Amino acid sequence: MGGKRLTESEKIRRIFIKNPNVKARDIAEELGVALKTVYNTRYNMGQKLKFELLSQQLAESLQNDPPVPNFNKKPREKIVLRYDAPDLINNPPHYMYGGIDTIAFIEAKRLGYHLGNVVKYITRAGRKGTTTGLDDLKKARWYIDRAIEKNEGGPVVR
Repeated sequence: MGGKRLTESEKIRRIFIKNPNVKARDIAEELGVALKTVYNTRYNMGQKLKFELLSQQLAESLQNDPPVPNFNKKPREKIVLRYDAPDLINNPPHYMYGGIDTIAFIEAKRLGYHLGNVVKYITRAGRKGTTTGLDDLKKARWYIDRAIEKNEGGPVVR
């Protein structure tokens, strides 16, 4: 009956388990393996055993530990976050970026429809949260081109 062949490490482990006091040199000579292989196997066995013992000790200590006392005598206050939705009709946040109201700037400079829209689209580009801003920049370019068409050959009409 042909069983599974054991690796060198498995053979070394079995010898150590049967005889923990055996010398590494004797195992190396008996199996015809390098002494370093025996040392490495013994070290790895020790590491595994340490891990298993520590895991077992931790599990036992967690079972035997008394419950942790509650050092917070008074109950914590609930924090209620209040969120006021922005007024998207009268004061949209994407028009107030930088502390300057876009419509107030447009009116102060008397920019008119086309150039006012250029400023509007440029100042909100990428700030509405719904787009990357590229659409707004393209729309601003459209209004600039439109203003140029309207004003070619004459004084600038806003």
